[in-house]
Amino acid sequence: MTLNQLGYFYQAAVLQHFNQAAEKMNISEPSLSRSISALEDELGVTLFEKRGRNVILTKAGEIFLEHATQILDDVKRAENKMHHLATDGGHIDIAYVSPLAREYIPRTVRNFLSLEQNKNITFNFNQDITSVNIEGLKKGAYDLIFGSYSANEPNIEFLPIIKQEIVAILPAGHPLSRKEALQAADFADYQVLGYNRHSGLGKYTRSFFKEHGIAPNFICESPDENGIASLVAQGFGIALVADVDTIYRDDICIRPLVSNESFSHTVYMGYMRGKYQLPAVQRFIAFVRSEQA
Repeated sequence: MTLNQLGYFYQAAVLQHFNQAAEKMNISEPSLSRSISALEDELGVTLFEKRGRNVILTKAGEIFLEHATQILDDVKRAENKMHHLATDGGHIDIAYVSPLAREYIPRTVRNFLSLEQNKNITFNFNQDITSVNIEGLKKGAYDLIFGSYSANEPNIEFLPIIKQEIVAILPAGHPLSRKEALQAADFADYQVLGYNRHSGLGKYTRSFFKEHGIAPNFICESPDENGIASLVAQGFGIALVADVDTIYRDDICIRPLVSNESFSHTVYMGYMRGKYQLPAVQRFIAFVRSEQA
């Protein structure tokens, strides 16, 4: 059974005339008749009875028409959906680290959707640490991820999108606030709050202390700057975080690191190399790239 056969059968059933159905389907009447006969042989039932110049459906034909109509409608919906995906529609699954949830992701997606050609695209948003997001990307759960770079993933294309300076944050009035800039050694004398140790920023900031021979007294871990800043503001300790909007508040003191110890963190967009991407995903990648130009 083929879609052509279903189409021939449907038109003949609706028009009740083989010749008119053949004209509608742009084939000869004998070809349509042979196709329907072959369909009847395959199904083992008679679908039509002749009534003069016309044909009418048998009981079996009426039952088959219900199913054929549903199949052809489903095919049409599938065609329309694929056309939608290939033109101005589509769906994008993205995953990102929590520090990007407050501003970067909402702003970038909103700016992308504000363009006329993208207004019908839909998004699914997921939030987790970079290592989890990478696994989701490799399994096909996500089209794109945003987070830290991983040198152990040669099949992922990483595009740098944001460069963030790393700064120290202290409670207002903290003794270290009298210093214009902090150094690694300052963190040895106070309780320290940090990012989740398994996250990209957690590993990155801890590498700073390791490189300078410091073993801070970490008392708490948090997934993002907002959580860390809130605890710092209440005097739980000091922290090393990315310089983002969340940490700028009246109850927080921000200090840079001394010039010979300063460092920065880069956020990346990642996607699988060589994997087919829907046009919507391709346009979003191009849009993010253009934002960095």
